[in-house]
Amino acid sequence: MDLVAVCRAFVHVSEHGSFTVGAAAARTAQSVVSRRVAALEERLGDRLLERSSRAVALTPFGRDMLPLARRLVELADRLDHEAVAARRRALRLAVPADCSTGGLARLIAEAYDGGVPLDPRPAGPTERADLLTSRQVRAALLAVAPAGADWTVRLGLAVGDAPNGGSLYLDTLRPGRADRDRRARRVWLPPEDDVPHVRDPLARLGDAVGLLPAQLAVAPSLAVAAADVLSRGDALLCSAAQARELGLHWRPVGELDAGFARGYSLVLADAADTEAARLREVCAGGVARCLGATGHAGAAA
Repeated sequence: MDLVAVCRAFVHVSEHGSFTVGAAAARTAQSVVSRRVAALEERLGDRLLERSSRAVALTPFGRDMLPLARRLVELADRLDHEAVAARRRALRLAVPADCSTGGLARLIAEAYDGGVPLDPRPAGPTERADLLTSRQVRAALLAVAPAGADWTVRLGLAVGDAPNGGSLYLDTLRPGRADRDRRARRVWLPPEDDVPHVRDPLARLGDAVGLLPAQLAVAPSLAVAAADVLSRGDALLCSAAQARELGLHWRPVGELDAGFARGYSLVLADAADTEAARLREVCAGGVARCLGATGHAGAAA
């Protein structure tokens, strides 16, 4: 019995509540899907689904088994993807999770033109470092302090409107006496900026100008933070390119100089990996565009 195939049939039927619709989603004949689910029930020793003329419902046993079956299917699909990438000898590169789709597409195309098939893996700062350490990727764009970075991305605050333009000073967000009964405006850090060389200077500045501790917070995602900027008048720490993409107004932080930035360096899992090292020469511009970088190795990008 093909365990992955029978689990896939069970997952499709469960998600759609119908053998007919589940079979269509799996692009398999309904009779085949029915036999596969029955075979899985026989293997596991209990009924997974309650069948009626109108609908299909999970049994209590089926509800317990569904998450495991779904996980098995996901792992099988990932194995197939990894096998394809390995056959192509694609170079796995860990990149920031908030890189734009267009930027990644252009980076992949630029790398391909340079003779380096690329397989980007979007991930957060900590996860990128873990992927590199465990050698699940051959190279990674790691978050580093701007002073020693290959690429820098200047940071500022994105707001829903900018009537006066120019810099936005953090002390203007300090709640006054009249604001005691109102929610204070927050400054959201996206997960990509939850790193010491970005978070700590901003936190120190917030303390210095009298912001409340809750006014500086890490957002669950860039989209959630942008929604609060639009609906609640908050501010989002981001690059100018990200602000444009989100339809927000980007302004420098008045109390901080232009050196307040994200920093990225290309780090290899194996220093002797010459193909990965070639990324620096064939993809420097593509990486800069993908990151929205304002500098590369100390030069303007």
